[in-house]
Amino acid sequence: MDIYAYLKNFLTITVFNIPLSEFLFSLLILFVFFIFKHLFVKLIVGTLRKISSKTMRKYEEGLVDIIEPPVKLIITSTGFFFAINVFTLPNDIKLLIFNLYKTSLIIGIFWALYRSEIIFKQFLEKYVYSKQIEIAVDFLPLFRKFIRAALIIFAVTIIIQEWGYNIGAIITGLGIGGLAVALAAKDTLANFFGSLMIIFDRPFAIGDWIIVADTEGIVEEIGFRTTKIRTFDKALVSVPNSKIATDNVVNWSRRDRRRIMCRVGATYSTPPASLKKAVTDINDMLVNHEKINKETIMVFFDEFASSSLNIFVYCFADTSVWAEYLAIKEDVYFNIMDIFQKHGISFAFPSMSLYHETDDESPLVIKQKD
Repeated sequence: MDIYAYLKNFLTITVFNIPLSEFLFSLLILFVFFIFKHLFVKLIVGTLRKISSKTMRKYEEGLVDIIEPPVKLIITSTGFFFAINVFTLPNDIKLLIFNLYKTSLIIGIFWALYRSEIIFKQFLEKYVYSKQIEIAVDFLPLFRKFIRAALIIFAVTIIIQEWGYNIGAIITGLGIGGLAVALAAKDTLANFFGSLMIIFDRPFAIGDWIIVADTEGIVEEIGFRTTKIRTFDKALVSVPNSKIATDNVVNWSRRDRRRIMCRVGATYSTPPASLKKAVTDINDMLVNHEKINKETIMVFFDEFASSSLNIFVYCFADTSVWAEYLAIKEDVYFNIMDIFQKHGISFAFPSMSLYHETDDESPLVIKQKD
């Protein structure tokens, strides 16, 4: 009884006018929730990980990692809420604590939804690729940003309402400066609608080689406001979507071939028969070339130029890759050189002849070659 009386007297000791028993009970509640939080992590989350690893579904395993931090936050905030409510506190303080607790719960729930958005993205990507809906592939980054922004707005709206503020009055008050905001955001809206036009009109996709607004490079990202293009000198250029929507877009990746066009000049001393054979052989060479597209091949004796007899050569290489195109064009040019050499034809180059009359009326011819 003496020990019981001692403990009873000990627990009635006050610290800052608060009984020691309330402090100890509050600490006990925190300890219980601390143990519960760790048991939850080890038992429940560990069990879910084992189940998800057995099913071999990546999005299930990712979901376990996603919900773990928000659940810990909810358990911890709940423990502190019950622990603080042990104390005898004024009503206004209790209301403040209750609002803080509700805020932590809302944050935890929307935090879990925000983090689980990546699971939705993986599921949606799998569905899009399985259904071969190409247009949705480029829309996914924009859709993810929209979901994240909507979750944050909803969370802030609910928290404001839970604290007793009239969200409608706040929105009405913001409407006073709505015109100024609209004027300030007109470029942002123009860029947003420009991004929608890019997605639905599909002038290009991520990974395409394009030229737009004096910028040439590879498309890396299509965002709400800008499209990021990696130039060939490795600079990253952000082009406003509103400018892209109204500007000409050259998409080199959409072509399946590249043009080869040139005029080959033979000297005026070339016999007509040799020139005819050269034209025929160049045409046959292109027809039989495995890297030349057979739909459009044109080889003709084209004109009597000032210093040469020109053969017009026009065809397409069966590639859109620049390095491969250069290799094919080089091979075609070397073959043309071999054909000229085969028929004894010399390549012409710019030249000029000067005629000077002497006193004996016999012209003196001076030939100058550039």
